[in-house]
Amino acid sequence: MPARNIYHNDVIQALKDDGWTITHDPLLIPYGDRRLFVDLGAERTTIGAERGNERIAVEIASFLADSPVRDLEETVGQFVVYRAILSQIEPVRRLYLGVTTTVYESVLSEPVGQLVTAEIQLRVLVFDPNDQKVIRWIN
Repeated sequence: MPARNIYHNDVIQALKDDGWTITHDPLLIPYGDRRLFVDLGAERTTIGAERGNERIAVEIASFLADSPVRDLEETVGQFVVYRAILSQIEPVRRLYLGVTTTVYESVLSEPVGQLVTAEIQLRVLVFDPNDQKVIRWIN
């Protein structure tokens, strides 16, 4: 079992407050002989023209290294691998990268972060770890 991110419980609370039910903690994504784990799986029932369940997976990134660009490189690589596997084993589940407001307002808002986010179509869940609230969903 992988170690939990320092913001793990903050994201759980933020998702619950936003109407999500945590279904997997962590979400196992097996592929071939490998077993990988995304930090969280969640779902919620949508109301409107189309009723059904929305399913997401959230990989939480702390960006605590000395180089935020290095953190971005590692995080993007992990995100791309998880998204590729999910597209095969559970294509309806959307993968999000969970980051704090501080990370979003720094490296992800810089030109390099904006370019990478757009090029790889990175979905981002921005949360406030102090208030344990979802601040923004970026599709």
